[in-house]
Amino acid sequence: MTAFRTAAILVAAGSGTRAGGSVPKQYALLGGKPLLAYAHQALASHPKIDVVLTVIGAGQEALLEAALGTTPFVTGGATRRESVRNGLEALLAGGFSHVLIHDAARPFLPARVIDDLLTILDAEGGAIPALPVADTLVRGAGDVIGDTVPRDRLYRVQTPQAFAFDAILDAHRRWPAEQEATDDAQMLRAVGGQVALVPGDPMLEKITHPADFAAAEARLASAMRVRTATGYDVHRFAEGEALWLGGVRIPHSKGLSGHSDADVALHAITDALLGTIGAGDIGMHFPPSDPQWRGAASARFLEHAATLVAAEGGILDFIDLTLICEAPKIGPHREAIRASIAAILGLDPGQVSVKATTTERLGFTGRGEGMAAQAVATVRVPARN
Repeated sequence: MTAFRTAAILVAAGSGTRAGGSVPKQYALLGGKPLLAYAHQALASHPKIDVVLTVIGAGQEALLEAALGTTPFVTGGATRRESVRNGLEALLAGGFSHVLIHDAARPFLPARVIDDLLTILDAEGGAIPALPVADTLVRGAGDVIGDTVPRDRLYRVQTPQAFAFDAILDAHRRWPAEQEATDDAQMLRAVGGQVALVPGDPMLEKITHPADFAAAEARLASAMRVRTATGYDVHRFAEGEALWLGGVRIPHSKGLSGHSDADVALHAITDALLGTIGAGDIGMHFPPSDPQWRGAASARFLEHAATLVAAEGGILDFIDLTLICEAPKIGPHREAIRASIAAILGLDPGQVSVKATTTERLGFTGRGEGMAAQAVATVRVPARN
């Protein structure tokens, strides 16, 4: 098979007015995260896709950053066709041989569909996923039915649609500016290109109306499993060290000693998150013997664990943290710690619980020799995992 350099264009430039809500539908929450994040993750995590470029509406930069963080994007046009054209032109200098064009309103994108599209592109100029029409089709005659329409050889077209890059760019450039197109495959066929069909997937249903979000939530729930894991960490107090808890510097006569910044709270949460996907512990990912982690901010460790969970299709629902010490008093700092952890993980503060307890002066924490932390993470992961 010929080696491809493949880009993906995620079209997310619409206003999404039919779906209702206070933000365009591609930024509305589904299962606790923005709708477009699902398709973006499916494309970005596929091993045969080199770059994902998101096409957004004018003025949506802040919404995009909140949804995906820093990611390549380009501003779209007044129509979907113009938005795709802007994306193609922006990718022109990248030397891509193939491109997938996908609508952000189709969040559940199976890897199998991407695989089928890219495989057939070895021989075709374009390929689209499609489902055969199963319902009886009729023409309307006023308020009664008219003739039945034969449904053989009729298909419902989905995205992503895949093309040889130069061919689809040429088709867009040649398309009449005053005429709109329903999809990109239509444009390639208009200039003589061939478009193959691959099996679509019911999971690729498009979200358009408010009721579609409810159906998508149910579909998501049926495809997810809840996992819970715990994390535990201990550090001793030492003179001359800063005390970091949950990413917040706490005034105290002593700090915690460790290879990194010794943030016992973030270390426990990191281990809990890693546990939900069976990814070992913090020491496996950030060995204390490695000098590059000396004095490192533990937020980096937690962000890494959260990225691994997201790469598995996981959704982080809740963090419960218990700090165990005689001093300092955690109460005055509880909300700052809670807000800091939520910010690191991209959660609402209501999804983070911070508690504190003592050991009634028993053990090393009771003697004031150090601190311990216990964390519980609850996530949802795809059932296949």
